[in-house]
Amino acid sequence: MDMTQAEQFIDQTSQNGWRNLWAQAAPAGSRTALGWVLTGMAIATIGIVTVAGLVALIWLIAWQSQPNRPMSEGVVWTQVLSEEFDGEELNRELWSTCYWWGHGGCTNLSNNELQWYRDGNITVADGVLTLEAREYDVDTPEGEYNYISGLINTGRYYDEEQDAFNLTYGYVEVRARIPSGQGLWPAIWMLPSDHESTPEIDIMEVLGHAPDVLEMHYHHELTDQEVSFGSDLVVSDMSEDWNVFGLEWTPDAIIWFFNGEEVWRFTDRRLISNEPMYLILNLAVGGDWPGDPDEDTEFPARFEVDYVRAWDWKRQ
Repeated sequence: MDMTQAEQFIDQTSQNGWRNLWAQAAPAGSRTALGWVLTGMAIATIGIVTVAGLVALIWLIAWQSQPNRPMSEGVVWTQVLSEEFDGEELNRELWSTCYWWGHGGCTNLSNNELQWYRDGNITVADGVLTLEAREYDVDTPEGEYNYISGLINTGRYYDEEQDAFNLTYGYVEVRARIPSGQGLWPAIWMLPSDHESTPEIDIMEVLGHAPDVLEMHYHHELTDQEVSFGSDLVVSDMSEDWNVFGLEWTPDAIIWFFNGEEVWRFTDRRLISNEPMYLILNLAVGGDWPGDPDEDTEFPARFEVDYVRAWDWKRQ
């Protein structure tokens, strides 16, 4: 009996009543024996469901604890973050909803972006985080903005002492589905815990007018000048399905993964970050790089995230 059959059996029995089933099945003289049989059937049925559920739970825990990529040899990986978005609201003990300089709303002026980030554009439901961009006029301390959107990060605000979560070397993995459309700019990235602008690791960036191009970048400073490195990869349209974006970061290399396959690596040890960094996920609108939305850009636009996981790294 599979789980569906077992559930139907229990449901049918509860609806008809054990007494009716008992009375119809045997004469009075044999009902005691039949009672034991029915009790055994009920226990066995519940046992099947329980065992099946327990097996599924063990499988789920094991699946969640394994990265979606080949494991590097000579390394001990310890899972330190498993955000599955299983609740009904954002976990505020882990996630902030603005950049470190802003409480209650913010934007990124350095990129000339067009959105204002607000808590109301962040939802968690059915195991999925959604960052939603909308056309909406809002007055802010930085002036009027015509779009609102969502951002989450594991860093600290300027008046807090420590990040909710950061990592120095390890592996980060995010399963997500992006929106498409001119002027949209979903991203998964990392910044240093000291609130400097570099080093910056861009695990994933996509320009909405090119949803089939995965952008990967690394920014650092060399002799007091910012240097940037990057690669892009043509893939299938990432707005049509879920994809897994991964990043391995060790003293020897920073390696980008797409759906479990290595797609780029940076190996200049002089420039590889060795400091704690926190995670950011956001959906920007407009800016110098993606350009403004046009008449074909559909709103609301949604950046959906299934999970965010991370593993600590140590040499054996």
